[in-house]
Amino acid sequence: MDMATNVLSKVYETLLCSPGMNEAVKIDVKVNRKVILLLSSVIENGLNKNAGQFSELMEMIPQDDLNELKLFGEECLKKAGLTELSEKMRTLATK
Repeated sequence: MDMATNVLSKVYETLLCSPGMNEAVKIDVKVNRKVILLLSSVIENGLNKNAGQFSELMEMIPQDDLNELKLFGEECLKKAGLTELSEKMRTLATK
């Protein structure tokens, strides 16, 4: 782990342990479907532990939090009616 990643990891670890971070927050937002589809892709790609510069940082995040983030992305797709489209795009990307 390089120095910058180590510092970033410590900052995130401190923030995630701060008081009130486990409290649920209701967010009422309106975004277009394009943004939801992109957000879901970013979440999915970011959660891929083999992808990119944040892989070391992702390893320090508790699995429960990663699962919750994944579920959030899936819920956004579901509410926007984009689940099926996202799945079809995912199969195209793997071919």
